[in-house]
Amino acid sequence: MTRLEAAESLKDWTRERFALLERETVLVTERDSPLPGCPPRETIVAFWTADGTRHHFKVFKPMEDVAPEDLPPAWLKDSLALSEGIECACC
Repeated sequence: MTRLEAAESLKDWTRERFALLERETVLVTERDSPLPGCPPRETIVAFWTADGTRHHFKVFKPMEDVAPEDLPPAWLKDSLALSEGIECACC
């Protein structure tokens, strides 16, 4: 699987898992882990719901290694939201 295919799959799984509408934005990126002792690559997924709320989560694997079971469960959707006034430098 290419990086592009992996990113598209991850976007599709995220939309399905969190019941997102097609017009709701999903962003997938990968970066070197900045923290010692963490896996060397991490995948970051951010999505915005129709009301403008930003949600995000990380998977401590390269994008091509992420599988649907690595995504948080749907019932955690609200806890993935970035609280108003809180800045997140991680993603």
